[in-house]
Amino acid sequence: MSLTTSTLWPYVVLVLVGFLPNEIWRWLGFALARGVDEGSELLVWVRAVATAVLAAVIAKLIFFAPGALASVPLSVRLSAMAAGFVAFTLFRRSVFAGVAVGEAVLIAGAFVAEKL
Repeated sequence: MSLTTSTLWPYVVLVLVGFLPNEIWRWLGFALARGVDEGSELLVWVRAVATAVLAAVIAKLIFFAPGALASVPLSVRLSAMAAGFVAFTLFRRSVFAGVAVGEAVLIAGAFVAEKL
């Protein structure tokens, strides 16, 4: 049995093409960042740019929803985002709480909107 006829070949490709190239850069960044001051202007700028890019991706997903998310009304998507942000701030800046509450509101809202 060869690798290409095996049912595991998609996972091997995923590891070789998706995981390993990213992991190399993560470890290289980890090794190079050991002595860098976390409060330096460069890292503050990098963090701000990363936050802005993430906010833009989230906004694009909310306002120009792809696939099945497009069937969920905009008001439900905006409510889920707001609920997630409120949960994030209420639970001591917990990303897990924000994502969990936002997702729960999105699923519940989509379910209710489908029934109407």
